[in-house]
Amino acid sequence: MLKAAIALTALPPLSLYIHFPWCERKCPYCDFNSHQVKDGGFNESRYIEALVTDLQTELPNVWGRRVHTIFIGGGTPSLLSPKGLDDLLSHVRALIPIEPHAEITLEANPGSVESGKFAEFASIGINRVSLGIQSFNSDHLKALGRIHNQHDARRAIEIAHDHFERINIDLMYALPKQTLCEAQADLKAALAFDVSHLSLYHLTLEPNTYFASHPPPLPHEDESDAMFESALETLAAHGFGRYEVSAYSKPKQQCKHNLNYWEFGDYIGIGAGAHGKISFPDRITRQIRERHPETYMSKMTEQGHAVIENRLLTQDDLPFEFMLGALRLIDGVPTAMFSERTGLGLTAISKPIAEALRKGLLDEDPTRLKASPLGMRYLNDLQELFLK
Repeated sequence: MLKAAIALTALPPLSLYIHFPWCERKCPYCDFNSHQVKDGGFNESRYIEALVTDLQTELPNVWGRRVHTIFIGGGTPSLLSPKGLDDLLSHVRALIPIEPHAEITLEANPGSVESGKFAEFASIGINRVSLGIQSFNSDHLKALGRIHNQHDARRAIEIAHDHFERINIDLMYALPKQTLCEAQADLKAALAFDVSHLSLYHLTLEPNTYFASHPPPLPHEDESDAMFESALETLAAHGFGRYEVSAYSKPKQQCKHNLNYWEFGDYIGIGAGAHGKISFPDRITRQIRERHPETYMSKMTEQGHAVIENRLLTQDDLPFEFMLGALRLIDGVPTAMFSERTGLGLTAISKPIAEALRKGLLDEDPTRLKASPLGMRYLNDLQELFLK
């Protein structure tokens, strides 16, 4: 039986996530909802039509609200044609108000980067690009199943610099047979391009991936720890601040879209397998769409929606849901944000806060909900304290 409804005094910022589910090749470590493009390619116009219909069905849930960030992820959304992306963004702008100067990010694979294409993407409103570089070592890229090599990686960043002021580079470390010197060389290569944002991920063997069933030879934990500590020092020396578990940026260059996730903001999620979170004055809901592209498009065409789960978050859900993201932020969030975004009083988390303080996992500043250095090291343990 659900507890009484919550009461929000104001609704949080609203973002839009658009999922593109196709890749040229499925990487063996990837657990995202991505599907390899077959010989016949993908039906771009049909998928865009489904996305537009999907957004239309969400409009009654967000009347009067403005979108302040858009993120087009995947998959490899840079496989879209400039005309297709232009059509999609034109429909989005016609359907829902977008904040002036909104951050609009497109994920791109270095193997599918073309100068002319990027120029057109920039002209239709993309103002931030995220490049899945992962490594500048061709042997490591091959081991990761990437379609690009080190020369493609460098060329992609150079092309991006010609058209975008804001560029993110995704890098991975603790790769199969990678040494500390090789990890340091990757980071040095990335920083040589003078980008403003970098995402640094430890390679993990996710369930239901090829690597999970066929584990590659990975560095020892001590070696991967050394890679991470070295990266922290190097990034700090180059003016990058770590603002989230895996995110680093120059001053005022944080990813606004991802910050909205971590601060328990709202987001419309459209596309195959997309997740969404929408707040109302008296409730908060989460949605999930059909994962397979063909099923998603068929349901949008035949039924007008492809939502397979529309879950009402209960008062028992909200503490963990909020803290799961907030504690990923290095500076945490203002304590008052918990009540603003959940509609619950701080007493709802007083016991886990006390336990986290006792264990030294939470910072003692009462004005912020923030992991201590020990809590950041054992983040999963800290987050789990709020599960009840």
